[in-house]
Amino acid sequence: MQSQLNTNRPVMASRRQVQPMAFLGNLFKSTTKQSKVPVRQQRKEELLDLIDPLKRGLAATEEDKEAVEAVVQQLEKMNPTPRPLESPFVNGRWRLVYTTSESILGTNKLPFLRPSGPIYQLIDAENLKAANRETSPLYNQVTAELTPLSTNKVAVQFKTFKIGGLIPITAPPSAKGELAITYLDEDMRISRGDKGNLFVLLMDDPDDRP
Repeated sequence: MQSQLNTNRPVMASRRQVQPMAFLGNLFKSTTKQSKVPVRQQRKEELLDLIDPLKRGLAATEEDKEAVEAVVQQLEKMNPTPRPLESPFVNGRWRLVYTTSESILGTNKLPFLRPSGPIYQLIDAENLKAANRETSPLYNQVTAELTPLSTNKVAVQFKTFKIGGLIPITAPPSAKGELAITYLDEDMRISRGDKGNLFVLLMDDPDDRP
């Protein structure tokens, strides 16, 4: 009896040692797989906190712009949608929350003529159409046709401007540009224009179309 007890004890000890090690190994693997999502979400929240007081970029100092750019570049490296033009996430009505574009911000306009209400961009990638819509005070709009240049970049040909949302004016052939989508998920899109401008947008209505 005594010899049997002595023989069994090392076996039990071995089992006690292996089980915690296996548990720690599985925990490490699980944490590694899940770590990227929280980090990306943290960067998104950090970006939104940075741009919240900046009035879409109108109140941004050079230091503010550099801070925003730094976080944007981190998010671009974590982009979960490498082929955004093929993703259903790209379609819908997006609300502009930050840009470096002086023309969109209206920095050269009198303060009471600058956009004060939401600014939207609508995209229909399947039909290669887009539209930009200002709200108060002027309610200007413009429609555009898109030509894919790659899986994340389009050429933009503006077609019709609507002054006050009512008076149509045909856009000249020179009214064109390019837009690259550098980050896309179900509720945030980051784009860069061919003139070096940065755009950060949040999903407002995934079912709306131009």
